[in-house]
Amino acid sequence: MTVITFSRQAFSGGDEIAQRVCEQLGYRFFDKEMMVEAAARTGLQESEVVDFSEATYKVQDFISRLLQARPRHVKDILIREEQHGPIATLTAHELNEEDCVSLVCYTVERVHQEGNIVIVGRGGQAILRGRPGVLHVRVFAPLPVRIQRAREQGMTGISHIKAVLHSKDRASAEYLKRFHGIQWADPELYHLLINTGQLDFGTAVEVIVSAARAMEAAPV
Repeated sequence: MTVITFSRQAFSGGDEIAQRVCEQLGYRFFDKEMMVEAAARTGLQESEVVDFSEATYKVQDFISRLLQARPRHVKDILIREEQHGPIATLTAHELNEEDCVSLVCYTVERVHQEGNIVIVGRGGQAILRGRPGVLHVRVFAPLPVRIQRAREQGMTGISHIKAVLHSKDRASAEYLKRFHGIQWADPELYHLLINTGQLDFGTAVEVIVSAARAMEAAPV
């Protein structure tokens, strides 16, 4: 059983490639639903599960960090405490960023034990670093290629597109450095570095599927 983690730049094609790989291999795609399933085994309710990843992380400026002593608040939840008689007590709790990252880490660890999973983002390359049976993939592309793909998907204005790409890239890099202590683009974190400015999506899928199948066939 193999797990594949994907790290990808915005508009590099990483999400589409991950979906195609998932379909070809018949793997499950790690998403909020899978997080809820895994968390339910420990008694957590769906309302207590927050899928906190690079996509939802907001970069803080330097001043905000200095002024904020505690991790940023993400969500308020109600936790059902131990029931005494017919009435259960509901207690309000605040989930901050570190709580949410811990939950994501826990869930990734749980689904890793099941195998045959594709995990996009969420620090998978750090959480499962060095684990047997895990293939780490990074998908990237030159800036002009990503700008063109953004335009093909309906975005307009070169300056606006560049700003969006910069914001997304910065958020991913900061999320991984802050919560996992890694450099996003460090090649030593990955088995495969896929440049979709050089390889078309179909070829990229073939390369990744071939590597995953070779890993599946390798003796433990």
